[in-house]
Amino acid sequence: MPIGLALAGFHSIEFRWNGIAVRSVKYSIVADRGLDSLSETEVVARAARGDEAAFRHLVTKHQSAVAQTVTAMLGAGDDADDVGQETFIRFLNSLPKFRGEAGVRTYLTRIAINLSIDALNRRKRTLGWIRIGSSRESMDIPSRDESGLAEEHDMQMKVRSAVDALDASSRAVVILRILEERSVRETADILGIPEGTVMSRLKRSMTRLESQLKSLRPQ
Repeated sequence: MPIGLALAGFHSIEFRWNGIAVRSVKYSIVADRGLDSLSETEVVARAARGDEAAFRHLVTKHQSAVAQTVTAMLGAGDDADDVGQETFIRFLNSLPKFRGEAGVRTYLTRIAINLSIDALNRRKRTLGWIRIGSSRESMDIPSRDESGLAEEHDMQMKVRSAVDALDASSRAVVILRILEERSVRETADILGIPEGTVMSRLKRSMTRLESQLKSLRPQ
């Protein structure tokens, strides 16, 4: 039993996602004992034993990567925030069974992608269309000056629209291979599909994107 666990008892853990306090399942508190000096495997083991500081450490370390994935999949907005929060809640609940065959980032990405695909399917069923994200942050396109703002905004809207027009499974492949620069093997492992399927989906998706984005190329 970790030091302090019996005295701390249990309570609902609260962590922050994009500045929003998220309250989750019951968890125990153990004081931080120098987490920065530990390997990630050791931090995960402590979190699995009930160390709240260890779990917060993992959230802080990986929340930017999760945010990038869900925003790329869903566009910036409430859906992305909800999926980001749920990703870490699912991770927290799975810690006792986490065996470390995949790294924490890969494991979180798998959860985030699967939840994003579910969200896209719900969105398609309930609204009949896929929302085009319009947030500048979602594409990370810098503004050089006021005169170029409208043109850049129009470009990022067109890129976002083209990506959003892909089906959820194809979009996931594009994001993992192109945006996150993951290998074919990593992408296949995260999505649970054969490597050949990754390559064929990527080829079809890139052909479609290139066709839709021809108008953005300099003349």
